[in-house]
Amino acid sequence: MKKIFFLLAASIAIISCNKVKDGEYLITGTAKGIENGKTIILQTQDPTTGAPISVDSAKVENGKFEIKGKVTEPAFHILQLQGAQGPIPFILETGEITVVVDKDSIHKSKISGTYNNDEYVKFNDELMKVQKKLVDFQKKNTATMNTAQQAKDTAVINGLMKEFMKIQGDVQNETKAKYTTYAESHPKSFISALIIKGMLNDPSTDLKKAEALYTSLDESVKNTKPGKEIKEKIGQMKMPAVGASAPPVGSAN
Repeated sequence: MKKIFFLLAASIAIISCNKVKDGEYLITGTAKGIENGKTIILQTQDPTTGAPISVDSAKVENGKFEIKGKVTEPAFHILQLQGAQGPIPFILETGEITVVVDKDSIHKSKISGTYNNDEYVKFNDELMKVQKKLVDFQKKNTATMNTAQQAKDTAVINGLMKEFMKIQGDVQNETKAKYTTYAESHPKSFISALIIKGMLNDPSTDLKKAEALYTSLDESVKNTKPGKEIKEKIGQMKMPAVGASAPPVGSAN
């Protein structure tokens, strides 16, 4: 009897700790050093014009803010802090989302708390490791390039540019490989749908590979807006080109 009572009590405690229901989100923010009254605006993007659309807002009070609402499926949104240079991108989805705002370097703000946001952060960290090769090259050679340009030393300029283009090509190939590997290994991630959608906009993409990646996606991801767009795009790409001759009647498939 005691064991049953303990299990019931534990269940009640778990339920009471869950602040959101299915289809709801709760953004809990920490904004240390930001004065009271500053506005945090939740924005999405107009699908036609691309312009930001305000969804909700909150005021910073004692270094904290909170925004709660309903959401039907994961989608990229941004948080815009009044007076800050640049937005905080994240994925709005069901669950409790935690935001730690870095007022001095807004791009270093931290997002966590839900599956897709945790995946988004980890995926970006992996991409940054690849991109670091370019950043390091630029830091190392900026002074040399400036000196060469002032002296009109074309040999040095061309040498640096050739080396930069080589590293840039390597980074692009490695980045592309990471996109594919991620989509293959994360069928439940919203990021995977965005990756496949992006692949289909690249003329060099292997359609069969993209279709296989789409097929392996979890149904919850297929039912998102980008998931449906992928299905439609694949259908369009598999249709015969206008003017192409149809196979003769009775021919083998």
